[in-house]
Amino acid sequence: MSNIQALRGTRDILPDEIGVWQHVEATARDILNRAAYREIRPPMFEQTELFARGIGEATDVVGKEMYSFEDRGGRSITLRPEITAGLVRAFISNKLFASGGVQRLWHTGPAFRYERPQKGRQRQFHQLDVEILGSRDPRADVEVIAIATDILQTLGLKSLTLDFNSVGSGADRQVYRDALVSYLTPYKDELDSDSQDRLTRNPLRILDSKDSRTQEIVKDAPNLLDHLSDDSQRHFDQVQQQLSTLNIDFTINPRLVRGLDYYTHTAFEIMSADLGAQATVCGGGRYDGLVQQLGGPDVPAIGFAIGLERLTILLQQLQSVPAPALDFYIVSRGEKAEPATTVLAQQLRHQGFAVEVDLSSSAFGKQFKRADRSGATGCLILGDAEAEGGTVQLKWLSSGEQSELSQRQLIEQVDTLKTKIATLRQS
Repeated sequence: MSNIQALRGTRDILPDEIGVWQHVEATARDILNRAAYREIRPPMFEQTELFARGIGEATDVVGKEMYSFEDRGGRSITLRPEITAGLVRAFISNKLFASGGVQRLWHTGPAFRYERPQKGRQRQFHQLDVEILGSRDPRADVEVIAIATDILQTLGLKSLTLDFNSVGSGADRQVYRDALVSYLTPYKDELDSDSQDRLTRNPLRILDSKDSRTQEIVKDAPNLLDHLSDDSQRHFDQVQQQLSTLNIDFTINPRLVRGLDYYTHTAFEIMSADLGAQATVCGGGRYDGLVQQLGGPDVPAIGFAIGLERLTILLQQLQSVPAPALDFYIVSRGEKAEPATTVLAQQLRHQGFAVEVDLSSSAFGKQFKRADRSGATGCLILGDAEAEGGTVQLKWLSSGEQSELSQRQLIEQVDTLKTKIATLRQS
């Protein structure tokens, strides 16, 4: 009988790499807490209608990539293909708008799309999603871009570039759509097959086609920025000015439209060149009509999502995440010594130390080898003699220095031990 394997497009995140994920999540949580964002945890599956209405039936996500099924009640259910629509649904369902003012929300978790798996892109993938709901102010646009930049830079990414655009209001977008379709229609037979399909369903997506002939055609296509209303242009200019004030460099990319129908005004992507080629690690934009479109009040919003798979690959390449530090590794042998390690380990953990107990009952020599490989700063050694006498041997693994002290002394000398550990790690 063959072994059951993980499904294509999914992967196990193993203990050796989980530290990178925890580091990313902890860094983001710290930065977002300091900026007054609150965590929210919406469900991973919703009514299919939510995504059809919110993302747009003409998008590739809804048309080709969703995991949808009928539940036992005959309802069409979909595993979320992105997080924003579900977060907005939660905002409406729970009347978070009732208190007025601005809601700053964030969430991290998995999403699901049936697409071709590749490095950093899986069918089950994880996102950090950050949103501001309740403000049309250009400062909100700048705030989310600045926070995204802070998170990525704090994690150690240096070679970042920001592509920035405005897709205007819904009315601006419709005017531009008509102009784009008029331009592209004579070239229909020369476009790639996906773009031919998009010409009637979602023509703006043709602008970011990777097909070489299609790219040549769209070079001379109408410029979206030429179709902005005065209000949209004013918003766009103010965002640019404030980004410049914060010394956040950006490039205006009039071809940047993002792939989902709900975007209005600001659209942006942050790329990293740390892998040698441009790779998008963050994307977002404004979606002023989505809350109302999903049955809520007229509440403007803006946000972004960071793809965690791609980000963790970058961080592993850069080796910018420190390994978890282990303070003590406890080795023991003997009928009295081995039970005593359980008590000692718990006492030390309660004092704030990271402690691992060797549970093998093997010879001391083998246990010492595992202690050396563990990365621990110190090794605590108990035999039956130490257990009977209430003592312990303490060996500092980097220097080989060893001494005997009572187990009571060990617990009482917490500050001294922590100072010693910090000194040895720096040396």
